[in-house]
Amino acid sequence: MAQLEHIEAIEKRLWNAADNLRANSNYASNEYFLPVMGLIFLRHAYSRYLSVKDEIENGLPRRGGKTRALVKEDFSQRSAIFLRPEAQFDYLVSLTDSDDRAKKIIEAMESIEEDYESLRGVLPKNEYQELDNGVLGQLLRTLNPDELKRVSGDVFGRIYEYFLTQFADQKAHDAGEFFTPVSLVSLIANVLEPEKGIVLDPACGSGGMFVQSARFVERLHENPVDRLTFYGLEKNATTIRLAKMNLAVHGLEGNIQRAITYYEDPHELVGKADFVMANPPFNVDEIDADKVKKDPRLPFGLPGTNKKEKVSNGNYVWISYFYSYLNEHGRAGFVMSSQASSAGRDEAKVRQRLVETGDVDVMVAIRSNFFYTRTVPCELWFLNRDKPEDYRDKVLMIDARNVFRKVTRKIYDFSPEQEKNILAIVWLYRGDTEKYLDLVAGYCRRMLEEGECCFKGCNDEGGMIEPIPSFISSMTTLRSCLDPFASTLPKDGPHVEALSEFDETLKVFGSDADSFADNLSKEKESWEAQGTTNGELKGAVDRLFPLAESARDLVKQSDLLYKLAVRLIDSFESDCNTKKSPAWKGKEITRTRKNADFARNVAVEQLKQVRYFWRQAHWLTERFPDAKLCDVEGLVKLVDRSEIAENDWSLTPGRYVGVAPEEVDEDFDFEEALREIHVELEDLNSEAVVLAERIKKNFGELGV
Repeated sequence: MAQLEHIEAIEKRLWNAADNLRANSNYASNEYFLPVMGLIFLRHAYSRYLSVKDEIENGLPRRGGKTRALVKEDFSQRSAIFLRPEAQFDYLVSLTDSDDRAKKIIEAMESIEEDYESLRGVLPKNEYQELDNGVLGQLLRTLNPDELKRVSGDVFGRIYEYFLTQFADQKAHDAGEFFTPVSLVSLIANVLEPEKGIVLDPACGSGGMFVQSARFVERLHENPVDRLTFYGLEKNATTIRLAKMNLAVHGLEGNIQRAITYYEDPHELVGKADFVMANPPFNVDEIDADKVKKDPRLPFGLPGTNKKEKVSNGNYVWISYFYSYLNEHGRAGFVMSSQASSAGRDEAKVRQRLVETGDVDVMVAIRSNFFYTRTVPCELWFLNRDKPEDYRDKVLMIDARNVFRKVTRKIYDFSPEQEKNILAIVWLYRGDTEKYLDLVAGYCRRMLEEGECCFKGCNDEGGMIEPIPSFISSMTTLRSCLDPFASTLPKDGPHVEALSEFDETLKVFGSDADSFADNLSKEKESWEAQGTTNGELKGAVDRLFPLAESARDLVKQSDLLYKLAVRLIDSFESDCNTKKSPAWKGKEITRTRKNADFARNVAVEQLKQVRYFWRQAHWLTERFPDAKLCDVEGLVKLVDRSEIAENDWSLTPGRYVGVAPEEVDEDFDFEEALREIHVELEDLNSEAVVLAERIKKNFGELGV
């Protein structure tokens, strides 16, 4: 298995197993999440330990035929944790039901804390005493599947992050506010490009900003431990534990202090941070104005107070703090309530002073439902104390509210490609044309690679598959299963036309699949000599359009072919008295039909990838045909300060970029949409019943 291939399938499978175990054990998610995160931490620590152990041992000095014993310093140099035998995951998995697993896990955690001062008091221990011994055994085995014993890289770091996401969705801790969606954190980190220096998060939650900063450095083939220094502030003690484990599970360390950032500044980093990243609480109205009015972190003054001598809204306290922490070359990126960018009165005065510094760099509007804990839209703010002189009086406005991927009925995020497309706009703004061109070229290459995988590729478990050939084979097999019964029917029966239509459609599909394969081969050969100038890449995107259309046509044909097969089976069963015929092999036909449906789904999903990556390339070249930043209606505009002043110093992107033309959703599935509406209606009906019962009970208690 490659380093991170198929990780999404693995993490979902692990989560489902762990969550089902919780549900069947009558534990609440808030009782369960910290012990689970602790075990993922242990499992990852063990993976990193094993990955470097042999190399370390081979380099140890020998005296008198004896090799020096391993010590923790050997592992620290390789971003790994030294584990005593009692803390190694295989030992914990090997425990039997007669062993006290909670005691052994606690001893494992204590041994790590003894060796690592930064983790003392951080790892969960007593929490394991609350879990049943059998449940702990199942949980240990769940987090130790065979495929994860062979992987390398940051797989368990990804799994830790994924479990944080799922527990946030369940509001298992702090109402889920400890977690910022990965797609937003990743976008912030990649816009800021934290290559080297001090990274501060004054509302650090579970530490996602630090992890994504480290990943940016890793993509530069540098060691983030050598390049970045992390400082964090967080008010919740349990969240600090999550953050420190999150850092450790990624081989990182950070100085995270417990503090209420409004009133405390233990790191004393005003004017010293290279990067500030944060997702602070929105619209807080309980900040004591008297305590903060003289704070040096408020260079633009208080953003107004109410009758209770509280700051009317804390958004601009946070924004001012973020700005004040930056050094003369510093950059900040943070999530903020969409109310803040156009707030009036005293907040508008603070915003005006901020804009007049020339340091507001980029604003990105994000649609609602990106968060697990709130449905409101938000905006990403980016400040740059070292903006090029030509852009000092300009702000890049990006309205990304029409850019999203639907994860569930209630949650949206950015796909990796959508995030890159937004980043491409920032690259063009900064003059990084090569990055933009590399992205377009990468999409074209990926399209061709996905086309190859239609005929030979890998499944989620890493096994080899042949999506289109397998689908054709499965449909041919299904046709063969029907043939013995069909041959017993009259030659002029009502089934003849349906059977003939199926045969013809199968033949056409096979022929079109062959043509698709031939054209794919030709395009791959052409790509070998492909130039990478903007004009040449635009030409390539246009040239690849017919291939993308062919992939879409094959999707429609495969769906039609399967529907014809189902219709044929249904007509046999309803009109031809199949129950009385020994030639009708019902169980075999049902099994073969299900296999064909599975093969169809695999082929369809793979074919969709071909057009998907072409569409990403086309999305960019259509909007930025000259590979230069330009205004795009409803998406982006570079706005002068004078225009901002005319609009009450508003920093709301939608106020400047206009309205995007309506686009046809080619992937819209009407039947799926109806199913989702039906499910949502059932949920609402269930909620209505619960509320009605609660109201009835309350009225009863009141004697009404």
